[in-house]
Amino acid sequence: MGARPLVACTHCDTVHERVPLQGAGLARCARCDAELYRHSRFSPRQWQAVVLAVLVLFLIANLFPVVHLGMAGKTVSPTFPKALLLIWQQGYFGLSIMAGLVGFWLPLFQLLFQFWALGLIARARPLPGDFGLGLRVLSHLEHWSMTAVLFLGVLVAIVKFAGIGRLTVAPGLYAFFVLTFLLTGLSRLTARRLWLWAEDAQLAPMARAGVLERAGGWCACDHCGLVQTAGAQDCERCGAAMHKRKPNSRARTAALVFTACIFYIPANVLPVMELRSIMGSSAHTILGGVIQLWELGSWDLAIIVFVASIVVPITKLLALGVLLLGRRWRGNAVQRQRNRLYDMVELIGQWSMLDVFVVVLMAALANFPGLSQIIPGPGALSFGLVVVLTMLAALSYDPRDGWDRDTDTARSPSLPHAS
Repeated sequence: MGARPLVACTHCDTVHERVPLQGAGLARCARCDAELYRHSRFSPRQWQAVVLAVLVLFLIANLFPVVHLGMAGKTVSPTFPKALLLIWQQGYFGLSIMAGLVGFWLPLFQLLFQFWALGLIARARPLPGDFGLGLRVLSHLEHWSMTAVLFLGVLVAIVKFAGIGRLTVAPGLYAFFVLTFLLTGLSRLTARRLWLWAEDAQLAPMARAGVLERAGGWCACDHCGLVQTAGAQDCERCGAAMHKRKPNSRARTAALVFTACIFYIPANVLPVMELRSIMGSSAHTILGGVIQLWELGSWDLAIIVFVASIVVPITKLLALGVLLLGRRWRGNAVQRQRNRLYDMVELIGQWSMLDVFVVVLMAALANFPGLSQIIPGPGALSFGLVVVLTMLAALSYDPRDGWDRDTDTARSPSLPHAS
């Protein structure tokens, strides 16, 4: 047992001996029940082939039009990059950069880093010196890939224009549909899972039980998960800065939540877009867009947009507030509930970006000079900032903080159970 590598829980910091799993086995923390690691039926080389196929689909989805919209003898065939370029040319630089990063550039770089890392592990040769840096970058990219939200935004934008002109589905939309499901599967291909594969292939150093007995205590790296002697400034495996807990976690989280609350007011009061046509111009807020979808008969999409744009941001802000204020709650049962609340905030965090993508795509679909044009409003950028700030707040929060004050269960190496 003592020869097995160690793994620390990211939610409560309990150290476990990592046991082999079979099939699609899942190991959970014996203390807080958070997921520790999974087993995959695919080898790194097989995962690399999947990532390559997803890269091809990603390029098809973004380089080919999603629809063809015809109106008054004119036709537009927008792609997502063209939509970003259009709002950039209109002078909305912040909105274009924000939507471009989370909808195109960061997902693309995530796929490229996954392909690169899997190739290095699969060749079973000594890893290069920049492998740790590459996986540190990948660990940051994992939270900001929003292709699934972008696909839903494409559907909402198409529905809003369905009865206005002649609409024909293009190859890009089919590619986005398949890409959404494949990227959801690849979301489990995290930097930490890649490090575990490197450990199993004897390509990366691993922690053994003896590290827990050394003077000075131990510390687990936030990026690669290696359990090592506390006190070092940088991780001995990936080179990341070492901290026993996230620095100033509560203060940073509270500041980000407070700032998000401030931006949430103009995000809902100010228009997110302005429609200009030969009949005049009209401004639309987030709630106005929901009402419009309902009146068009798309009650299902109206509910989805209402949940993503109204319910989810409020839920995230309230949940983060509860996590910050509930410091005196003790006991394993309470801390597990806090963990679930935190996991929910991380899970739903990116879906509020839906309205931002809808505005960007509708600007491209309505680009008929002299007939109609959609201009992004100030509310769109404010709403996007709310999403980014709440996601940064969730990343700044340290769930281990609550467990530090809880003594119901001693922290000692134990075997995780697979389910």
